[in-house]
Amino acid sequence: MPQAESFRSNFGAAALEQIDALYGYALTLTRDPAAAEDLVQETYLRAVRAAEQFTPNSNLKGWLFVILRNAWLNNLRHERHGPRFIELEAEEQTGRWIDDTANDPYVLYLRKLEREEIRQAIDSLPILHREIVVLRDLEGFSYQEIAAMLGCPAGTVMSRLGRARKKLRQVLGAKQTGTTARAV
Repeated sequence: MPQAESFRSNFGAAALEQIDALYGYALTLTRDPAAAEDLVQETYLRAVRAAEQFTPNSNLKGWLFVILRNAWLNNLRHERHGPRFIELEAEEQTGRWIDDTANDPYVLYLRKLEREEIRQAIDSLPILHREIVVLRDLEGFSYQEIAAMLGCPAGTVMSRLGRARKKLRQVLGAKQTGTTARAV
C-alpha cells in the first residue's frame, strides 16, 4: 500500500500544477468565471476517480485537458444549449496578460490595449477555432496532442488553426483600419 499512497500524492501534486492552465482553458470554453471554476473542479474529481487509468510518465497535462473538454461537452449536452457569453475578467485580476517588464506607463497602456484587442479577437472566433488557438498558441500543445484531445486527425487541427489565425488577422486588421469585421 505505501507504493499506492506515493503514487496518489505524486499524482495529486503533479495534477495541481496544471490548475492555472486548466482554468484558462475552461474560461475559454465557458466564458464564465464561475462555470470555469466548476468545470476545473469537475475535472479534478473525474481525474482522481480515474487516477488508476492514468499511465505514469505520460502526458498528465494533456490527459487533464481531455477530461476537462469531455466534462464541458457533457455539460453542454445536458443543458441542451450553447455556452453563455460574458466578458472575461479584468487582466489585473487574472494576472495572465500582465507584463511588468516596461516601466513606462504609456508603453504599459499600449500593451494593455493590444492585449485587449487580441483577447476580443480570440473571443469573437467560433468555438472550434477559439479552442484550437488557445490549445496551440496559448497552452503550447502539439498538433498531435490537440488531435488526441479533440478526437480528430492532426491535419484537421492544422487546417482549423490556419483558418482561425486567418480570421484573427482579418479581425485585427479590420480594427486597425476602423472597419467592422466578424469572425463567424
